[in-house]
Amino acid sequence: MAKVEITAEVQELVETELRKGASNSRIANLLDLPYKEAVEIIDTIKENLRPDVGDEIIFTFREEPMEGKIEKLLTNSAIVKINWTHSAERMHDLVEEKTVVNFKDIEGFKSQINDDDEQEE
Repeated sequence: MAKVEITAEVQELVETELRKGASNSRIANLLDLPYKEAVEIIDTIKENLRPDVGDEIIFTFREEPMEGKIEKLLTNSAIVKINWTHSAERMHDLVEEKTVVNFKDIEGFKSQINDDDEQEE
């Protein structure tokens, strides 16, 4: 399979959609590419994606699902305020209100606007 060049426009589109919580198939459709080819591009961009302050992220800590909001960016990690409503309650004794999350441990971004996807259906 030929390598597709990732233009600035493609990079921006994929990053925006990842932050919204869009699925790989939706991003493939927006890029007008076959799913398998789009996933390669998405994975490449995900590896280099630097989150922003205010992003709501999904991550795993000690194999437990966690969510939080980025409050400060460091070189390769972020200070995240835990959202206990959507995080493993049993982790409350192990994790402070805020924790450091490495960028590589970010599994995804929560949609900033929950009804955005609902309006498109």
